[in-house]
Amino acid sequence: MKLHEPVTGGPCWAELGTDDLAAAERFYGGLFGWRPETDPGQRASGRTVARLGGAAVAGLTPRSRPGQPVAWDVVFAVRDADTAVRQVTAAGGTVAEGPVDVPGHGRFVVVVDRTGALFQLWQPGSFTGAGVLNAHGSLGWVELLTREPDRAADFYTTVFGWTVTASAYYPQWGIGGADFGGMVTMDDKFPHEVPAHWLPYFAVTDVDTAAAGATDGGGTVLMEPVSPPDGPRIAVLRDPRGAMFGVYRAGDER
Repeated sequence: MKLHEPVTGGPCWAELGTDDLAAAERFYGGLFGWRPETDPGQRASGRTVARLGGAAVAGLTPRSRPGQPVAWDVVFAVRDADTAVRQVTAAGGTVAEGPVDVPGHGRFVVVVDRTGALFQLWQPGSFTGAGVLNAHGSLGWVELLTREPDRAADFYTTVFGWTVTASAYYPQWGIGGADFGGMVTMDDKFPHEVPAHWLPYFAVTDVDTAAAGATDGGGTVLMEPVSPPDGPRIAVLRDPRGAMFGVYRAGDER
Protein backbone atom coordinates (compact mmCIF):
# COMPACT_ATOMS: atom_id res chain seq x y z
CA MET A 1 0.00 0.00 0.00
CA LYS A 2 1.42 3.35 -1.00
CA LEU A 3 -0.87 5.16 1.44
CA HIS A 4 0.72 5.50 4.85
CA GLU A 5 -2.13 7.33 6.55
CA PRO A 6 -5.91 7.46 6.00
CA VAL A 7 -7.02 9.84 3.26
CA THR A 8 -10.49 10.77 2.01
CA GLY A 9 -11.68 8.12 -0.43
CA GLY A 10 -9.09 5.57 0.67
CA PRO A 11 -9.19 2.65 3.10
CA CYS A 12 -8.93 3.90 6.66
CA TRP A 13 -9.91 0.94 8.86
CA ALA A 14 -10.82 -2.75 8.98
CA GLU A 15 -13.40 -4.12 11.38
CA LEU A 16 -14.15 -7.71 12.32
CA GLY A 17 -17.72 -8.75 13.14
CA THR A 18 -17.50 -11.96 15.15
CA ASP A 19 -19.57 -14.27 17.34
CA ASP A 20 -16.73 -14.80 19.83
CA LEU A 21 -14.94 -11.60 20.75
CA ALA A 22 -12.68 -13.20 23.36
CA ALA A 23 -11.51 -15.84 20.85
CA ALA A 24 -10.79 -13.13 18.27
CA GLU A 25 -8.74 -11.16 20.78
CA ARG A 26 -6.66 -14.26 21.56
CA PHE A 27 -6.15 -15.28 17.93
CA TYR A 28 -5.20 -11.89 16.50
CA GLY A 29 -3.26 -10.93 19.61
CA GLY A 30 -1.13 -14.03 19.15
CA LEU A 31 -0.77 -13.52 15.41
CA PHE A 32 -0.11 -9.78 15.20
CA GLY A 33 0.63 -8.72 18.77
CA TRP A 34 -2.58 -6.70 19.01
CA ARG A 35 -3.66 -5.39 22.40
CA PRO A 36 -7.46 -5.15 22.76
CA GLU A 37 -8.93 -2.04 24.33
CA THR A 38 -12.67 -1.65 24.88
CA ASP A 39 -13.95 1.93 24.65
CA PRO A 40 -15.52 2.73 28.06
CA GLY A 41 -18.32 4.57 26.28
CA GLN A 42 -19.23 1.49 24.24
CA ARG A 43 -18.98 -1.37 26.73
CA ALA A 44 -22.60 -2.37 26.18
CA SER A 45 -21.93 -3.16 22.53
CA GLY A 46 -18.54 -4.75 23.17
CA ARG A 47 -16.77 -2.71 20.50
CA THR A 48 -13.04 -3.16 20.90
CA VAL A 49 -10.09 -1.37 19.32
CA ALA A 50 -6.99 -3.43 18.60
CA ARG A 51 -3.77 -1.49 19.24
CA LEU A 52 -0.10 -1.86 18.41
CA GLY A 53 1.87 0.29 20.80
CA GLY A 54 -0.24 3.42 21.06
CA ALA A 55 -1.73 3.16 17.58
CA ALA A 56 -5.23 1.89 16.79
CA VAL A 57 -5.02 -0.61 13.93
CA ALA A 58 -8.37 -2.49 13.67
CA GLY A 59 -11.79 -2.98 15.23
CA LEU A 60 -13.23 -6.14 16.80
CA THR A 61 -16.97 -6.13 17.37
CA PRO A 62 -19.84 -8.52 18.13
CA ARG A 63 -22.03 -9.17 15.09
CA SER A 64 -24.79 -6.57 15.02
CA ARG A 65 -26.57 -6.82 11.67
CA PRO A 66 -29.26 -9.50 11.03
CA GLY A 67 -27.68 -12.43 9.21
CA GLN A 68 -24.21 -10.89 9.47
CA PRO A 69 -21.54 -13.54 8.88
CA VAL A 70 -18.31 -13.69 10.83
CA ALA A 71 -16.23 -11.54 8.50
CA TRP A 72 -13.95 -8.57 8.10
CA ASP A 73 -15.37 -5.29 6.76
CA VAL A 74 -13.15 -2.84 4.90
CA VAL A 75 -13.86 0.82 5.73
CA PHE A 76 -13.28 3.83 3.46
CA ALA A 77 -13.03 7.44 4.64
CA VAL A 78 -15.50 10.03 3.32
CA ARG A 79 -15.99 13.73 4.05
CA ASP A 80 -19.75 13.43 4.53
CA ALA A 81 -21.61 10.16 5.08
CA ASP A 82 -24.97 11.43 3.80
CA THR A 83 -23.47 12.73 0.58
CA ALA A 84 -21.59 9.45 0.12
CA VAL A 85 -24.83 7.48 0.58
CA ARG A 86 -26.47 9.47 -2.19
CA GLN A 87 -23.49 8.77 -4.45
CA VAL A 88 -23.58 5.04 -3.63
CA THR A 89 -27.29 4.68 -4.36
CA ALA A 90 -27.08 6.79 -7.52
CA ALA A 91 -24.35 4.43 -8.77
CA GLY A 92 -26.53 1.36 -8.15
CA GLY A 93 -25.46 0.41 -4.61
CA THR A 94 -27.65 -0.05 -1.55
CA VAL A 95 -27.56 0.85 2.15
CA ALA A 96 -27.45 -2.00 4.67
CA GLU A 97 -27.22 0.09 7.85
CA GLY A 98 -27.01 3.73 8.86
CA PRO A 99 -25.77 6.36 8.72
CA VAL A 100 -25.12 5.98 12.46
CA ASP A 101 -23.42 8.47 14.76
CA VAL A 102 -20.66 7.18 17.04
CA PRO A 103 -20.64 9.97 19.64
CA GLY A 104 -17.30 11.66 19.95
CA HIS A 105 -15.74 9.63 17.16
CA GLY A 106 -17.51 10.03 13.81
CA ARG A 107 -20.28 8.58 11.66
CA PHE A 108 -20.51 5.31 9.74
CA VAL A 109 -22.73 3.64 7.18
CA VAL A 110 -22.72 0.08 5.84
CA VAL A 111 -23.33 -0.17 2.10
CA VAL A 112 -23.28 -2.77 -0.68
CA ASP A 113 -21.85 -2.12 -4.13
CA ARG A 114 -23.71 -2.93 -7.34
CA THR A 115 -22.02 -6.37 -7.56
CA GLY A 116 -22.96 -7.41 -4.01
CA ALA A 117 -19.80 -6.57 -2.03
CA LEU A 118 -20.39 -5.04 1.39
CA PHE A 119 -18.16 -2.31 2.81
CA GLN A 120 -18.33 0.59 5.24
CA LEU A 121 -17.99 4.35 4.94
CA TRP A 122 -16.53 6.42 7.77
CA GLN A 123 -17.00 10.15 8.27
CA PRO A 124 -14.27 11.00 10.77
CA GLY A 125 -14.77 13.11 13.83
CA SER A 126 -12.10 12.81 16.49
CA PHE A 127 -11.25 9.33 15.17
CA THR A 128 -9.74 9.32 11.70
CA GLY A 129 -9.00 5.60 11.39
CA ALA A 130 -5.91 3.46 11.66
CA GLY A 131 -2.99 5.18 13.34
CA VAL A 132 -0.53 3.30 11.16
CA LEU A 133 -0.71 1.58 7.78
CA ASN A 134 1.67 -0.79 6.01
CA ALA A 135 3.65 -1.75 9.10
CA HIS A 136 3.69 -5.16 10.80
CA GLY A 137 0.25 -5.96 12.19
CA SER A 138 -1.54 -3.09 10.45
CA LEU A 139 -3.73 -2.82 7.36
CA GLY A 140 -1.53 -3.29 4.30
CA TRP A 141 -3.78 -3.74 1.22
CA VAL A 142 -7.46 -4.20 0.32
CA GLU A 143 -8.80 -6.46 -2.40
CA LEU A 144 -12.20 -6.68 -4.05
CA LEU A 145 -13.29 -10.11 -5.24
CA THR A 146 -16.20 -9.93 -7.68
CA ARG A 147 -17.74 -11.76 -10.63
CA GLU A 148 -18.51 -8.47 -12.39
CA PRO A 149 -15.25 -6.49 -12.63
CA ASP A 150 -16.48 -4.00 -15.24
CA ARG A 151 -19.54 -3.06 -13.19
CA ALA A 152 -17.39 -2.85 -10.07
CA ALA A 153 -14.85 -0.57 -11.75
CA ASP A 154 -17.65 1.70 -12.98
CA PHE A 155 -19.19 1.82 -9.49
CA TYR A 156 -16.05 2.69 -7.53
CA THR A 157 -14.64 5.17 -10.02
CA THR A 158 -18.02 6.94 -9.99
CA VAL A 159 -18.44 6.96 -6.20
CA PHE A 160 -14.85 7.63 -5.09
CA GLY A 161 -13.07 8.84 -8.21
CA TRP A 162 -10.51 6.05 -7.93
CA THR A 163 -8.09 5.31 -10.72
CA VAL A 164 -7.84 1.78 -12.10
CA THR A 165 -4.48 0.54 -13.32
CA ALA A 166 -5.42 -1.69 -16.25
CA SER A 167 -4.28 -5.30 -16.06
CA ALA A 168 -5.84 -8.49 -17.33
CA TYR A 169 -4.42 -10.31 -14.30
CA TYR A 170 -4.79 -7.85 -11.45
CA PRO A 171 -6.25 -4.33 -11.88
CA GLN A 172 -5.25 -2.01 -9.03
CA TRP A 173 -7.21 0.73 -7.29
CA GLY A 174 -5.57 4.08 -6.68
CA ILE A 175 -6.22 7.56 -5.36
CA GLY A 176 -4.05 10.62 -5.87
CA GLY A 177 -1.43 8.52 -7.63
CA ALA A 178 -1.15 6.01 -4.76
CA ASP A 179 -2.35 2.43 -5.28
CA PHE A 180 -3.96 0.86 -2.22
CA GLY A 181 -5.77 -2.25 -3.46
CA GLY A 182 -6.65 -4.59 -6.27
CA MET A 183 -9.48 -6.54 -7.87
CA VAL A 184 -9.79 -10.28 -8.46
CA THR A 185 -12.37 -11.70 -10.88
CA MET A 186 -14.09 -14.64 -9.18
CA ASP A 187 -14.18 -17.60 -11.55
CA ASP A 188 -15.48 -21.16 -11.33
CA LYS A 189 -12.95 -21.99 -8.60
CA PHE A 190 -15.07 -19.93 -6.21
CA PRO A 191 -18.19 -21.71 -4.92
CA HIS A 192 -21.37 -20.16 -6.32
CA GLU A 193 -22.61 -19.27 -2.83
CA VAL A 194 -19.57 -17.10 -2.06
CA PRO A 195 -20.67 -13.49 -2.66
CA ALA A 196 -18.56 -10.62 -3.91
CA HIS A 197 -16.57 -9.25 -0.98
CA TRP A 198 -13.72 -7.06 0.19
CA LEU A 199 -10.68 -8.75 1.73
CA PRO A 200 -8.26 -6.84 3.99
CA TYR A 201 -4.56 -7.70 3.96
CA PHE A 202 -2.46 -7.03 7.05
CA ALA A 203 1.25 -6.33 6.68
CA VAL A 204 3.64 -8.75 8.41
CA THR A 205 7.40 -9.10 8.54
CA ASP A 206 7.27 -12.76 7.47
CA VAL A 207 4.33 -14.26 5.57
CA ASP A 208 5.36 -17.88 6.12
CA THR A 209 5.68 -17.37 9.86
CA ALA A 210 2.26 -15.69 9.94
CA ALA A 211 0.65 -18.57 8.05
CA ALA A 212 2.15 -21.07 10.48
CA GLY A 213 1.04 -18.92 13.41
CA ALA A 214 -2.52 -18.80 12.11
CA THR A 215 -2.62 -22.60 11.98
CA ASP A 216 -1.13 -22.88 15.45
CA GLY A 217 -3.84 -20.52 16.70
CA GLY A 218 -6.65 -22.70 15.31
CA GLY A 219 -7.06 -20.92 11.99
CA THR A 220 -6.71 -22.19 8.42
CA VAL A 221 -4.44 -21.38 5.49
CA LEU A 222 -6.72 -20.89 2.47
CA MET A 223 -3.96 -19.86 0.07
CA GLU A 224 -0.44 -20.96 0.85
CA PRO A 225 2.29 -18.29 0.87
CA VAL A 226 3.16 -17.28 -2.67
CA SER A 227 5.20 -14.56 -4.36
CA PRO A 228 3.25 -13.30 -7.41
CA PRO A 229 5.09 -11.69 -10.33
CA ASP A 230 5.88 -8.03 -9.53
CA GLY A 231 4.23 -8.31 -6.13
CA PRO A 232 5.01 -9.05 -2.49
CA ARG A 233 4.74 -12.43 -0.84
CA ILE A 234 1.15 -13.01 0.32
CA ALA A 235 -1.13 -15.62 1.86
CA VAL A 236 -4.85 -15.82 2.56
CA LEU A 237 -5.93 -17.10 5.97
CA ARG A 238 -9.11 -17.80 7.92
CA ASP A 239 -9.51 -17.30 11.65
CA PRO A 240 -11.03 -20.01 13.91
CA ARG A 241 -14.55 -18.52 13.57
CA GLY A 242 -14.43 -18.31 9.77
CA ALA A 243 -13.36 -14.73 8.95
CA MET A 244 -11.02 -14.52 5.95
CA PHE A 245 -8.12 -12.09 5.64
CA GLY A 246 -4.79 -11.83 3.89
CA VAL A 247 -1.25 -11.15 4.99
CA TYR A 248 1.28 -9.20 2.99
CA ARG A 249 5.02 -8.76 3.49
CA ALA A 250 5.59 -5.37 5.10
CA GLY A 251 7.68 -2.89 3.19
CA ASP A 252 7.04 -4.42 -0.25
CA GLU A 253 4.97 -2.45 -2.74
CA ARG A 254 3.05 -3.80 -5.69
